[in-house]
Amino acid sequence: MPPVGRLPLGGGTGPEDVRVDARGHVLTGVADGRILSLDPSGGGPRIVADTGGRPLGLCPLPDGGLLVCDAERGLLRVEPGSGRVRTVLREAGGRPLGLCSNVVAAPDGALYVTDASSRFPLRHWMADLLEHSGTGRLVRCEPGGGRAEVVLDGLHFANGVALAPDGSFLVVAETGAYRLRRLWLTGPRAGRHEVFADGLPGFPDNLSTSPGGLIWVALVAPRQPALDLLHRTHPALRRAVWSLPEALRPGPRATAWVMALDPSGHPVHDLQRPGREFRMVTGVCEHEGRLYLGSLVEGAVGVVGLPQG
Repeated sequence: MPPVGRLPLGGGTGPEDVRVDARGHVLTGVADGRILSLDPSGGGPRIVADTGGRPLGLCPLPDGGLLVCDAERGLLRVEPGSGRVRTVLREAGGRPLGLCSNVVAAPDGALYVTDASSRFPLRHWMADLLEHSGTGRLVRCEPGGGRAEVVLDGLHFANGVALAPDGSFLVVAETGAYRLRRLWLTGPRAGRHEVFADGLPGFPDNLSTSPGGLIWVALVAPRQPALDLLHRTHPALRRAVWSLPEALRPGPRATAWVMALDPSGHPVHDLQRPGREFRMVTGVCEHEGRLYLGSLVEGAVGVVGLPQG
């Protein structure tokens, strides 16, 4: 990976996801609840809205609206012009969204939302990975924010979600299983799901679809042998590890890492860099030859030139 530049947030931290709007501005949500718009050509951040919670995954809509997954408030819709925020979805299948993580809008208007964990809030995301109990879900919400149904459950920290360029399938990340899963939306296999990519070398987080049809994957950190071994032990032992002081638990190694897969799930790009200037990449978005990187801990959005060839 080339050196990582920075788009400052003006004092905000934790730009967890990144998306580019129709004007070419970078949208991100930060830890204090604000949604920010960053102009890559210069100038300070502009406040789009304040969710009053913790915004995570973003999805710009064709009509100019913005869907926001808020870890505390569920699925929201923001009107960037006015800053108005309204709730779209707070529960599905008779249960509240425990940790609303990511969302995409399908061509038919349906919304697909990931609910990462029913056990732990965002501040204890590592506990879900340690416990490995698989309480994540993928929820389909009818066009207009109507009835919601659970279409996939038992996922290990359901996280990023991205659509195929033609809308025929979507891909959802299972962070705790180092895996991407595909759900077919159209054609003879509609409703079926299968593994899209397995045995990833790191923890997959947010996903995005490039203009050329690649699926970009943000990798938070490399896999850890200690955690892989722990997942094969009794659940009681995994819970006991979570009760240890933080310094004694397995933790993510500082790195900057993204991958891109083609529509068949085969790697096309594998870009890595030691995490000295930017670390813990949780979001990635391609726009006009650049990659914009999100992070749960940084005070800026990362910028990387996309290697040619």
